Amino acid sequence: MNCGETWPPVDVVPSTESSTDDSDDEPTTPALFPLQGTEPQIGLKDRNHLSATYTGSETDEPNSHPAQLAKAKSSETQQATAELRHRLRHDKSILVVVLSENALFAGTQGGEILVFSLDTYERTTVIEGYRGSVLGLCLSQDESLLFSTAGDRIINVWDTKTFKRRYHLFSSYDVGDIFCITYSSKLETLYVGLQNTAIQWYHLGGKPTKDRPTLHEHPLWRTDHPFYDSPGPGGVRTPRPALEDIRARDATGGQALEIPENNIQHFAHYGYVYCMLLEQDTFSGNSDGEVLITGGGDGIISVWRLGQDKGGRPEKLFSLHDDREEGQSILSLAMDGTFLYSGRSLGEVNVWDLETKQLVRSLKSHRGDVMSVCIGGGFLFSASVTGYVRKYDRQHQVAIRFQAHEGKTLSSAFKTHKDRAIYVTGGNDHTIAVWDVSDCILAPAVLKKNTYEQMLESLRRFVSYRTVSSDPKYKGDCRRGASYLRSVFKSFGAATEMLPTEDPCNPIIFARFRGNPATAGERKKVLFYGHYDVVAAENDSGKWNTDPFTMEGINGYLYGRGTSDNKGPIIAAIFACAELTAQQSLGADIVFLIEGEEECGSRGFAKAIRQHKHLIGDIDWILLANSYWLDDRIPCLTYGLRGVIHASVQVDSSHPDLHSGVDGSAKLDESLKDLVVLLSTLAGRHGEVKLPGFYDPIPKLTKEEGALYNDITQALISRNPGLGDSSELAASLMRRWRDPSLTIHRFQTSGPDNATIIPRTAKAALSIRLVPNQKADSVAQVLTEFLQDEFAKLESNNRLTVTIDHQAEPWLGDVHNQIFKTLEEAVMDVWGPVSDSTDRRLSQSSVPPLKIPKEAGDSYFATTKPSPTTSSALASGSILTPDIPTSSPRKAATTDTSASQSQSPRKLTHQTSMDLAKDTNVSLPEPAESSPTDDANTTPVPQSSSPSTQPPLPTSATNRRRKPLYIREGGSIPAIRFLEMEFNAPAAHLPCGQASDSAHLDNERLRLVNLYKSKDIFRRVFRDLPCR
Repeated sequence: MNCGETWPPVDVVPSTESSTDDSDDEPTTPALFPLQGTEPQIGLKDRNHLSATYTGSETDEPNSHPAQLAKAKSSETQQATAELRHRLRHDKSILVVVLSENALFAGTQGGEILVFSLDTYERTTVIEGYRGSVLGLCLSQDESLLFSTAGDRIINVWDTKTFKRRYHLFSSYDVGDIFCITYSSKLETLYVGLQNTAIQWYHLGGKPTKDRPTLHEHPLWRTDHPFYDSPGPGGVRTPRPALEDIRARDATGGQALEIPENNIQHFAHYGYVYCMLLEQDTFSGNSDGEVLITGGGDGIISVWRLGQDKGGRPEKLFSLHDDREEGQSILSLAMDGTFLYSGRSLGEVNVWDLETKQLVRSLKSHRGDVMSVCIGGGFLFSASVTGYVRKYDRQHQVAIRFQAHEGKTLSSAFKTHKDRAIYVTGGNDHTIAVWDVSDCILAPAVLKKNTYEQMLESLRRFVSYRTVSSDPKYKGDCRRGASYLRSVFKSFGAATEMLPTEDPCNPIIFARFRGNPATAGERKKVLFYGHYDVVAAENDSGKWNTDPFTMEGINGYLYGRGTSDNKGPIIAAIFACAELTAQQSLGADIVFLIEGEEECGSRGFAKAIRQHKHLIGDIDWILLANSYWLDDRIPCLTYGLRGVIHASVQVDSSHPDLHSGVDGSAKLDESLKDLVVLLSTLAGRHGEVKLPGFYDPIPKLTKEEGALYNDITQALISRNPGLGDSSELAASLMRRWRDPSLTIHRFQTSGPDNATIIPRTAKAALSIRLVPNQKADSVAQVLTEFLQDEFAKLESNNRLTVTIDHQAEPWLGDVHNQIFKTLEEAVMDVWGPVSDSTDRRLSQSSVPPLKIPKEAGDSYFATTKPSPTTSSALASGSILTPDIPTSSPRKAATTDTSASQSQSPRKLTHQTSMDLAKDTNVSLPEPAESSPTDDANTTPVPQSSSPSTQPPLPTSATNRRRKPLYIREGGSIPAIRFLEMEFNAPAAHLPCGQASDSAHLDNERLRLVNLYKSKDIFRRVFRDLPCR
């Protein structure tokens, strides 16, 4: 790869001496392939215990001269390091990677070709093309064709838009494994390097030189296979398996082509042909021509001229070898200008000048085979089976050295993607690592990070602060996190202050982005509310897969505490404002209020806001983004939240803790016994709350709201029939969202924790979830009076204390107001049209219509207790759906479809909030139709495809837009109703995350696509809302 500058400089003196830099040792690793002329060495000495920042050559002997070590260490401390941008996990080794303008292609040991987006790191497609390992990949110059080879002697050519096979080629010879492939777009000819020491080629631009091959000529069916051709005991041959058992799933279709017998260069090397390059002939006087460079197991590099008038037949120009008898294999090649770099077995990288045909330098880079070398930005990258990568500068000095994989690094590639240099490695630890090596850009002074990179960097730093509001030991981290957030606002030109709260509460960050000065007299004001505090996250038990406070990108998701709740959405909103400000397109003032006590009930928030209301000013709309979709597929808008009352009920006795065997008596007023009897009066059968007038204010279910529930059930059940009857599902959602509830959380007693103590004090914590029209103050008063009255009926000598610890009002938004309509349009625009799945398990028309009860309370206390549909069920689907482990999303979809179809309908069982999210990895949901409340011209809601599991749908599928699902939630956000009442402004709620984000749980995450699209939604809302 030529990156604009030839290196090493032409004045470098040719030398065959090895480099003398030094570092801590890498473990010696045996060769991956059998190598001619070498024997792998196993079990060399242990690592040297050197500084982690010391990065010289791991190949030097332990007695290297101290001056050399000091020199290497001194020069190294001035260099940057590679930053891991994202890690993609699979279940097989990654043998080869290749990069296009927007995609990453990876060949695996399992015969799959994985396709990832370079923008979002979503796994967009899985091609099951082979039964054997994928050994070679390359792209045509226009990136319209992907060529692949493997250990089953088949060459496949794939269309990079449809990922359907166009051609599959095979040889009439028993060539063995096909290790490498390259393609000349100029000659329309592909070349392959073979295990049988030969090179073969095929001209795709002409007509086939042979009639369509017969089945017995195909490698999968021929009987010349060395295993199947060998008779067993008694002369009996092993029967051939059926064709469908030996052909990979996607290895169908396309034109079958047999490589002509004369399109072969026998004995191109005296060993396996491991690697090849196709380059312009810039060194032999034929600048219009191309040359093929190959490396083999004989330790020789051969350079071949490609004859344009001979169908691309290679003719050897010359060979390069260092005259060493051991003949270390050439495993990888890279070229820059006229300089050729070869990675060899046992750790050497040779630098050749093709004009003089001289060996310029031999770098002892690693203690194991150099599996990949590539050039990028004027640097040389070498990757070894030791797992380490070394980056050399133009003077062949080590710039950085880092461990790319826990096992062997088997492949690598370099690409400048959207003005950012990335280096991608694949290893046998089943991962692909994407490294940011932006210092490779030759003009760093003009290097600018794009918006997404800045956003990720800001979020990464934001997550690193342990802003745990519930633990006083993190008070300093909370302050530092708040200060960092304020610095982000300042960097984009926002006016910002830190609003103090009553001690020991964390401060509130106030910031204002002012709109376009041209609209100063009529600017509207939008208030964005969020919180920078998080719940505690410790990894002492090892339940987290990553450090909770070090954000890591894995398989298209950002893992870390706060990524979803609520730091990710905050950063997205800030960057949306920054973009509009930079373009002078911000027509409103955007006011941010980011508190640090939300996870502790928003302590001190209301008081601080009232004290600084003059600073905040008037507000027209309120927006927050602090929740999640109903599943992992369909975008949602939240229009309702329940309120909450947290209370403590304590019964105290005048006597101390007693022993039940000594003092126990039927006439003794025991505090715990009184507390249990008292709490039993709060609820009846099936959860009915017994407080007087408790249900009176609750409004009846309207036809309009019922239509919203119908939209939800249609969307969910069409994707997952195992969720059961639509009416029962809707009733379950209503019980969680629009019905109040009472929960007793825990008991505490005084005295030792053993079974013989009569405690002096017994205490219980309870909560009541409220719904709109219920007032928290009124219900709290009724609760207190009711408990006191019921306790008096016990005629106990003990004392009762009822304490209201916290309360928050319920909230219900107006789905027809301006901010909700603006959000709806923005969600539809950003998430775009959705393709209907052609293999959906249940069509929309087959979902039974929803039967809405006449009143919301009709089904509260039925004689038969209904089973709840909890948030896990809505995140993952019915537990009746089998959990199928899959390495291929399309295969998973097919398998699960047949499984679900074979099940008979069953009654909805107890499900938890992760079930729908798991199921979203199995099949695409059917978009719900527009609700009856929609305008006639409104189309259905868009949905996003899963980042790591769903392949692109057929292009013939019908694309439709659809409205987001309008949902309510059973949780509470204390600030939202307070802000509405304080500023007399309507509020709306945009969920940014998916149901499987695991907020408050281990391994919290946010999908990269959701972060990017949330920023785009905020941008549209902040731009368009003032115009309404």
